[in-house]
Amino acid sequence: MNMVIFYLLAIIAAVSGLLVVTLKNIFHSALFLVLALFSIAGIYVLLGAEFLAAVQVLIYVGAITILMIFAIMLTYQLSSKSIRQTNEQVPWASIIVLIFFGLSLAAVFKTVWPLSDGELPESNTLELGRQLLSTYVIPFEVVSIVLLVALIGAIIISRRDRQEEN
Repeated sequence: MNMVIFYLLAIIAAVSGLLVVTLKNIFHSALFLVLALFSIAGIYVLLGAEFLAAVQVLIYVGAITILMIFAIMLTYQLSSKSIRQTNEQVPWASIIVLIFFGLSLAAVFKTVWPLSDGELPESNTLELGRQLLSTYVIPFEVVSIVLLVALIGAIIISRRDRQEEN
């Protein structure tokens, strides 16, 4: 039964991801992103990573997606007729995607996936927190700085748009 649920969630995630990048309506793309992120959280639950599933829902589905939807709603003239909704790079992008997909499939089928007989820690959350704040503290802090820079950049861009509007 777990495999059926896994494949169902994987299909939902893949189809939603495809719709995110192919739909012309950016708001619909954001809604399909929510569906894709929820299905990934479901896969985390199947893997026994409840904490990661909760973080996925709280941070990505909740905060990031809502932030994107607000940005879409507040963007000036987003649905204007003067904005092109097509891209001339579709043929090249399709070729690159097919090459990447082929290489990914080759890597998946040629890799020997070792299975561990070891037991999971009693508290996944405690062990994850311990690793995050000891072994992976530098990448954790780098990510926070990158997010801060992105937030400052978004404020500056928004401010310029408002000044040009007036």
